[in-house]
Amino acid sequence: MTTALERWTAELVLDAHARLGEGPVWSAAEAVLYWVDIDLGRVHRYDPATGRDDHLDVGESVGAVAPRRTGGLVLALQTGFGLADAWPQLPRARIGVEEDRTDTRMNDGACDTGGRFWAGTMHASAEPGHGSLYRLDPDGTVEHMLGGVSISNGVAWSPDDSTMYYVDTPTGGVDAFDFDAASGTIANRRRLIDVDPADGAPDGLVVDAEGCLWVALWDGWAAQRYTPDGRLVGVVDVPVARVTKCAFGGAGLDELYITTASPDAPDAEQPNAGGLFGVRPGVVGLHATPFAG
Repeated sequence: MTTALERWTAELVLDAHARLGEGPVWSAAEAVLYWVDIDLGRVHRYDPATGRDDHLDVGESVGAVAPRRTGGLVLALQTGFGLADAWPQLPRARIGVEEDRTDTRMNDGACDTGGRFWAGTMHASAEPGHGSLYRLDPDGTVEHMLGGVSISNGVAWSPDDSTMYYVDTPTGGVDAFDFDAASGTIANRRRLIDVDPADGAPDGLVVDAEGCLWVALWDGWAAQRYTPDGRLVGVVDVPVARVTKCAFGGAGLDELYITTASPDAPDAEQPNAGGLFGVRPGVVGLHATPFAG
């Protein structure tokens, strides 16, 4: 017998009209949601208590952002990592990644519970196999973790820290790795989830407190919830096609925020494309660990 999927509908939170909204992450210390517009090189700071959304133009593409333990932000920029000491300061330190490449840029990222920031690269024209996944350690060391990546996207960890999940979008699914939390190393890559191409392409992901994965679907008008063993159990319907990533936020981590991107041409069917959406799915998320450097 097939179990019926749980279903939710996301509502517009902020009509941002981002070109390529991505990378939402909740800062518990500030009670705000940070997110980025990759193509416009903007870091956004949304305060749900006031409804105010401020942004900082960093002057280059920015694929991901995370709070720092000491205050400020770590950013995955065009050609490497950046460190900013406070909002809304520009990055004052740069740690180069693929600086000799003009055809790649950094994309999605997240921090593990050890405070290490993981982010990957992709070819500017999405040519396959030109990207990599990197790990920025708190001491500023950059480790190359994976090569041969096409579009490095979602990265997240199981609640018990034993598994890392990873999306290379053109592969059409989510892979799992054994994760050593002490050393920050990965091994034993295997396929966990195959997304039906008719549902869209997997993009960013986040894990909830029950260990389930929430996978955003580019050109899928939705985000999907999967169990830790890869079973599809829920769908969040989103009224725009290009759904990019989810993040749990709010004081109780019970609000699921969802970033989206605009279509290549105006589309009357999705006037709020590029907006920030939200839904309360009845489950809570995990605290996002700040970068420890």
